[in-house]
Order: sequence, then structure tokens, then C-alpha cells
Amino acid sequence: METSCLHTPLGLTLGCPAGIGPELVLKLFMVPQNDIVVIGDAGVLRRCATSLAFPAKIVEWQAGQDIIPQTIPVHYPQDAVCEQAHWGKPTPATGRAMGRWIEEAVRLVQSGALSGMVTCPITKTSLNDGGYHFPGHTEMLAQLCASNEYGMMMAGASLKVTLVTIHTPLSAVASALTMDSVFTTIAMTHKALTGDFGYVAPRVAVAGLNPHAGEGGMFGDEERLIIGPAIRRAQDAGMMVSGPYPPDTVFNKATSGEFDGVVCMYHDQGLIPFKLLHFSDGVNVTFGLPIVRTSVDHGTAYDIAGKGVADPASLVAACDMARSIVLNRNRQGK
Repeated sequence: METSCLHTPLGLTLGCPAGIGPELVLKLFMVPQNDIVVIGDAGVLRRCATSLAFPAKIVEWQAGQDIIPQTIPVHYPQDAVCEQAHWGKPTPATGRAMGRWIEEAVRLVQSGALSGMVTCPITKTSLNDGGYHFPGHTEMLAQLCASNEYGMMMAGASLKVTLVTIHTPLSAVASALTMDSVFTTIAMTHKALTGDFGYVAPRVAVAGLNPHAGEGGMFGDEERLIIGPAIRRAQDAGMMVSGPYPPDTVFNKATSGEFDGVVCMYHDQGLIPFKLLHFSDGVNVTFGLPIVRTSVDHGTAYDIAGKGVADPASLVAACDMARSIVLNRNRQGK
């Protein structure tokens, strides 16, 4: 994966100021970053650096300014400070702040001041308490970018999975599946693998919904009535896609090199095998957006916030992947 520094910096949102985001950012910058600007509250970072005894030179940054070497440049909206944030204790105020930082990062990317954005973890409850009524980052970003077709890819070196339904209760998954939604996810997965990850002819596998992919209708009809027709439609459109495969075998095939990505029907179907392999270094990629966005693949970890033990591996991987996607899109003129 190419990780060259970018001429236009990436934006890195601080995430929930009561979680591990501030610590992750400080640990990321222990290796100097010449192409990353933090979107958040400089005061939160300074307090975190003091409490954890991390050496950090935190400076204010405005759009168009050069990044000063050996510093942590921070851009922060004046209406999104968090003077009262406490480790492990999210509040409506922390929810409002992290929502504003997401909005500001999107604005700066859309204006051309940033090349893409990486996000530290948020808590969905606090985001809603702060007045942002979305199930999560993905849906909020889609609205900010006016994107009707979007999705979530979890990406690592061994496995890449995408989801037809994202934050849908398990009891509602079957009724939420349509041939169009399965086909659209296949098509967006194919487009992301080619445009964002550089595959020339990506091989996409599609998981079934039911045990044994329905066993010919014995354990469910979704494969025959919905998933199979969507696959054939994608094949007719020229995509190298196959399935539906039994969910208990398809991930082994993918990690063995038979497929470049797996389309999954629901959240945990894809994320359980993914996090088994990439718990520390996995990356959440939102595809279907006109902007580049990657994220860590874990949560706010309030139980360890402020203790100095958070692992920055996923954030490092998310920044590297964002750089790579920006460079791939630039090569293709996107």
C-alpha cells in the first residue's frame, strides 16, 4: 500500500473527547506526520498530553497554511470546545463537539483545503444526545455529502468485507434485503476495489443470508429470490462476482486468496470474521462518497480512556489507507 505524504493534508477528527481518540492522536504523532491536520479541540489534546506526560507541540492551523514540522496542527471551530470533558464520561456537550468536528472536516475536504478525512471513534448515543440524530458516522457523512448510495467496507491486508445492511437490527435484516440493495452493494464494492484500491479485475464473493446459503430453499428463500438474481445482474454488467456462498466457508476462501472482497448481508456476518483477523489494524472505509473517509475499526473504549494503554495501530492503518485511496483517485482523475 502506498503511503507517500500528500501535498494537500488529510483531516483527522478527534472523535469523542472523553474516549481514547485524543490519546490515539498523540501516539500517532509520536512519529512526525507531515500531511495530517487534527480537527478538534486543542485544549483537549493539551490536557491529554499533560496527563499522560506525552511531549507534544500543539499549534493552531487554518486552511491554506503550511504544516510546521514536529508539531501537531489543530483546526478547531470556536463553537466546539470541550473544556469540561472527563475521561470515560460522554455528555451532550461532547456529542455536540464531535458532531461539529465531523461537519468541519467534511466542509474543509469539500472546499479542497483537505484531501480526505480520517475519523477517531465516536459514541452513537452521545452523538444523538448532542443533537445529531444518526445511527453513526457513515449515515451522517452520507447526508453531509448528499450521497444516496453509500456503504461500509472493513478493509485489511487479509480480508475486505462490505455490508448490504449496516446498523439494522438482526430481526429486520431479511425484510430489508432487496435485489436492488444487494446489486447496488456489489456494484459499489466492485467500484471501490478498482477505483480506491487499484484492483484491475476484482473478484467479489457474495455471502448468503441463511445457513448453507439456504440449502436450495430448505433453510430460506432469500438466496434464490433476492441474492442470486442480484449476482446474475452484476455478472451481466461485466463484474467478476460469484455466490451466494455459505457464510461459514466464504471468508476462508477470501483469506486464502480466492476473492478480493466479500459482500455480506448484515453487520455481524462480516465484522465478526473481519475483527478476528484485523482487530488491531483494521480500517473502516465509507464508499460511495465523493470524498475520501477512513476510520479506526473500534470504539471509544471508555473503560481505558486516559490510562495511556490505547493501541494506535488501527489509526495508523486508517491514515495510511486514506493516503493510498487519495493517490489512487488522483491517478484516475476522480
